[in-house]
Amino acid sequence: MSAPTKHVRLESLGPARVPETLVVHEIYASVQGESTFVGVPCAFVRLTGCNLRCTWCDTTQAFKGGTRMPRSEAVARALAFDTPLVEVTGGEPLLQPGALPLLNELADAGRTVLLETSGERDISGVDPRVHRIVDLKAPGSGESHRIRWSNVEHLGPRDEVKLVLADRADYEWARDVIARHRLHERAGAVLVSPVFGSLAAQDLVAWVLADKLPVRFQLQLHKVVWGEHTQGV
Repeated sequence: MSAPTKHVRLESLGPARVPETLVVHEIYASVQGESTFVGVPCAFVRLTGCNLRCTWCDTTQAFKGGTRMPRSEAVARALAFDTPLVEVTGGEPLLQPGALPLLNELADAGRTVLLETSGERDISGVDPRVHRIVDLKAPGSGESHRIRWSNVEHLGPRDEVKLVLADRADYEWARDVIARHRLHERAGAVLVSPVFGSLAAQDLVAWVLADKLPVRFQLQLHKVVWGEHTQGV
């Protein structure tokens, strides 16, 4: 039987600093809302805490709080949904040391494992079986200065780069970054999406087509299905 859980504040993690435990905001099943796996049934493990404050963040509820639990319990809960995909997300999951062994164990269980990360944390230690979705923050986020550009060197064909764009200036920044770093040659996919409610999807599609940008356009499917503010979906 797993150890009992209790609610804690992230500021007082204590034992959650060691890999055997995690502070988890929520674990739930849905369909994948973004990435090249969009629409596939997926179990989500959302870890608490983020060190960035993007202007358009839609998961501020995961900044604090959460439940401390043994890593084995988080694995068991995610696998119990019996979905082909499991995604570890946040917040910023790589802030917690237990995230790396969590990813390993989910991959050991035979699942296709996704990691969604802000691009500010070092991704080089992530299990090579994991599909790393690296969110490079455009200037409109207010956090583009936090990008760890050395992560680009670690990208491979299993990985995806995500660019969330708020306006034309963000788009032009993204276009330059894709070309300068040859992101479409390093990663398996480069994903561009509009900030929900800020940039018209039609405009972004028109710009991508006009520039023949080597990207995959995406929307946040979960917001289309359940609405902008629904959590746990």
